[in-house]
Amino acid sequence: MGMIRRQLGRTGLELSPIGLGTVKIGRNTDLKYPSGFELPTDREVIELLRLASQLGINCLDTAPAYGKAEKRLGALLPEVPNDFHIITKVGEAYDKETGSHYDFSEKAIMKSLERSLRRLNRNRLDVVLLHSDGQDIEHLTLGALRTLIKAREQGLVHAVGLSGKTVEGGRLALSQGADCLMITLNPEQSDEKPLIDEAKNNGAGLLVKKALGSGHLTASIPSIFKDLFAHPSITSAIIGTISPVHLRNNCLALPTEIQQ
Repeated sequence: MGMIRRQLGRTGLELSPIGLGTVKIGRNTDLKYPSGFELPTDREVIELLRLASQLGINCLDTAPAYGKAEKRLGALLPEVPNDFHIITKVGEAYDKETGSHYDFSEKAIMKSLERSLRRLNRNRLDVVLLHSDGQDIEHLTLGALRTLIKAREQGLVHAVGLSGKTVEGGRLALSQGADCLMITLNPEQSDEKPLIDEAKNNGAGLLVKKALGSGHLTASIPSIFKDLFAHPSITSAIIGTISPVHLRNNCLALPTEIQQ
């Protein structure tokens, strides 16, 4: 099977409607999934990435906060024929012993970008988002997004935006020139739904996290996807899984009009 590509706002990037989230290949502690899991082996990650490519997925979502995920992707993607676009983030780092640490200063953001480029073995990052700790307004007001925009102007990044937690933060990011937003949207969490139209009106793209409630929802997956992708401005839903069966089934649950 395959998938049509959807435009990420004005960025020129064309992404598959499902993006593969990679937290589970880099970290298995301090997470809110229904059950625990072991990190997959390198061979299992390679097979998962190959399957994703075969299914038509062309974007991967990762972050420094996802433990070893960036480093593993950088090492293992050369083993996979692919044209993956990579979404990563700045602002949050994670250590198994001490948990998450947040720093949205210009120095920390630039250091994070340099580290992600090195880990992912890339000369340029496709999409970089501020990884919200909930204090969206504070960090945006202090210039965090402006730092990413400078990095975009320097050619280090193609598109920038906010993976936020508040409607107000999303609005401010759009007003400051965000190329895209990542919002939480599912049948039980719809607080950020107003940002769908606001992003469209600003020419910005939309990515959706927790579309399936991190495995906690009981609603029909085809129904969730049908409602989600009825909005043309929503580009991709990021689905985090290390199960080939779950990945394939999620792709098959897409509306037929966006399968190929």
